[in-house]
Amino acid sequence: MRKFFDLFLQALKGEEHEYTSGSINRAIFLLSVPMILEMVMESLFAVVDIFFVSKVNTDAVATVGLTESVLTLVYSVAIGLSTAATAIVSRRVGEKRFSEAGHAAAQVILVSIVLGVVIGVSGFFGAESILRAMGGSENLIQSGTDFTRIIFASSPAIILLYTLSGVLRGGGDAALAMRSLWIANGVNMLLCPLFIFGWGPIPAFGVAGSAMATTVGRTLGVAYQLYSLTKGQGAVQVLASQLKANLAIIHNLISVAAGGTGQFLIASASWVFLTRILSDFGPQIVAGYTIAIRVIVFTILPSWGMANAAATLVGQNLGANQPQRAETSVWRAAFFNFVFLSIIAVVFFVFSADIVGWFNNDPTTVATGVNCLRIICFGYLFFAYGMVISQSFNGAGDTLTPTLMNLVCFWAVEIPLAYLLAKHLQMGPNGVYISVAFSESLLAIVGILLFRRGKWKTMKV
Repeated sequence: MRKFFDLFLQALKGEEHEYTSGSINRAIFLLSVPMILEMVMESLFAVVDIFFVSKVNTDAVATVGLTESVLTLVYSVAIGLSTAATAIVSRRVGEKRFSEAGHAAAQVILVSIVLGVVIGVSGFFGAESILRAMGGSENLIQSGTDFTRIIFASSPAIILLYTLSGVLRGGGDAALAMRSLWIANGVNMLLCPLFIFGWGPIPAFGVAGSAMATTVGRTLGVAYQLYSLTKGQGAVQVLASQLKANLAIIHNLISVAAGGTGQFLIASASWVFLTRILSDFGPQIVAGYTIAIRVIVFTILPSWGMANAAATLVGQNLGANQPQRAETSVWRAAFFNFVFLSIIAVVFFVFSADIVGWFNNDPTTVATGVNCLRIICFGYLFFAYGMVISQSFNGAGDTLTPTLMNLVCFWAVEIPLAYLLAKHLQMGPNGVYISVAFSESLLAIVGILLFRRGKWKTMKV
């Protein structure tokens, strides 16, 4: 136990940045601990935020659900760039070319700011149209437009928070990435009830207060990331002289990011269509679905911590010309994730009513949330391997393979199946949940088969 505790403290301190030698289990542990804690805070925020929003009214919860289903498109851009940042930076660190890693990080900052401003302006002025297109009622649009405007206006902070975390993880600085997310989400959770319900001279902003708290928290998290990178607190340092556009590096970054962005854009857009199908069944169904998804995120995000650790290990070990070590790291991380999600699946199935009921007491909302949790948790056993292997492809710079996997499993299978089951076979919302569990499981099986072929080991970035 003492050795475990010492290793745990070492992981939190982030003293080690290079993972191309020594014990693979130790490397996974040192990278996974801060990444898991980072994701725990992210998922904890998601649950706490929807808890306070649910105290406003059902329309407020539905506003968050409809907005975030579209906002996932922004997350797709951010995650795609973050994927590219991790792949390129980890490869340079594995090659011991630290100055070039810093130069790549500088270009990530420039691209993130430009994209964030473009998306933010578009979303701010189109907020009302977004809610209407997603099937929101006139009352919902009237009360929720400010929330949507503020959230989209914060797009630069959203994208930078993701991409700079990708840079830090690629450099093996998972502890720094963890601290930045803890700052962002910790501030968010403190301000959320204050801005939603008001206190003293601070008025009650309602659901818009949630967006305000989120924006302040994410901005502070980005400020910490920029400070850490420019001061060289980890393996990667960004110099002022590097903050000039370098077309060659930007081209390489966008080439890798294009696959990652397309990959997550395909997956995220599928959730938009699923939410649109569910909105036809009423706001209580959307609210129950939103609560269930937030709870699911609470468990999935820690698992992504292990998946991100695998991506870093793949990138660094390929850079060090050790492909076999990279592959072994992936299988071990996937097994650890499998054990974790198996336990979570049992908890969800047994205690789903208590979990959803904690957020809302409307019978219809609770019932649909319970069904969502119980049905989707059946796919957890496959999710465990699917998410680690998908991230490992990305860590190698092979973003095309998971993009094609997502295209087939989500657009050719999940969306048509959801519409067929929910509408034509009259299974209602349960048909949508079944399609999610089935398509995610299919994605995992296909990913395992392609990963074993080993083409990802030949990627150059």
